[in-house]
Amino acid sequence: MPPAPPEPPAPLLPPPPGGPRTPIGRTTITALPGPGTNLALTVDDGASPEVVGAYLRFARDTGARFTFFVTAHYESWTIHRAELAPLVESGQIQLANHTWSHADLTAVSRTAVAEELSRAQSFLRNTFGVDGTPYYRPPFGRHNAAVDAVAADLGYTVPTMWYGSLSDSGLITEEFLVECAHRWFNPQAIVIGHANAPTVTKCYGQLVDIIRARNLSMVTLNDVLEPPA
Repeated sequence: MPPAPPEPPAPLLPPPPGGPRTPIGRTTITALPGPGTNLALTVDDGASPEVVGAYLRFARDTGARFTFFVTAHYESWTIHRAELAPLVESGQIQLANHTWSHADLTAVSRTAVAEELSRAQSFLRNTFGVDGTPYYRPPFGRHNAAVDAVAADLGYTVPTMWYGSLSDSGLITEEFLVECAHRWFNPQAIVIGHANAPTVTKCYGQLVDIIRARNLSMVTLNDVLEPPA
């Protein structure tokens, strides 16, 4: 009788916790509510196809879970559609709206705000079968009541900010990025990173070490939040 095939290796990172999700209202969030040991690492933009691809490999190799805030005009999202779609379907990666072209929504008309969000919404729906609602992240973190009202009309009722950043919207050193992770990878944090510059792709092992040492569970927003109907 041939030997049984070896068991697949356990993922480096634990699965998300079970149990009920936490209800939230139509409001801006900057952290995950309540007590817990979860970490929501949210990844913006997608200017670099290489970095988007590296994040997908990171997810597959470690079990890491991400919410990507997609700036939809970047070609990265169509280049990597075949790799990304199964991760979206499984729930390991969640997609949300970061506008079409990364415009400052407080500096344009209401019509332009609607176009920025609706074009990205259509792209997500047509490409991945989801539209990202109710979560949207205004570029540069800039929004106001008028912007939020337009977003809500499109189903984006939860502006999603952050409390902690990898500070990698542009090129930084590996040492500084890891320093930022040490500072901001804390229980119930929403941390922002970017799929723009290659530095983060050289730091995945160190990020995993920090997460494991602090007994954190990486989660998507959908894993732990129950948004308003």
